[in-house]
Amino acid sequence: MTTFCAYDSVLPSKRHQSVDKDSGFTSYIERFNCTIRQRVSRLVRKSLAFSKKLENHIAAIWRFVHHYNANLQL
Repeated sequence: MTTFCAYDSVLPSKRHQSVDKDSGFTSYIERFNCTIRQRVSRLVRKSLAFSKKLENHIAAIWRFVHHYNANLQL
């Protein structure tokens, strides 16, 4: 596994692990990023679902992530 110094200095090692593209683990994160873009319209458009306050924007993303994790079928 290749160590990425830039990521290691920013992300805490207790919760995050750097992986190489060949490891196959990047597909999970890319799928989650796509799911967030599909379901949280605030990330895609600046018209109907636009938040003027940063706190509302963060709260919408936080709510989605917690709802997604609570309903995750393992």
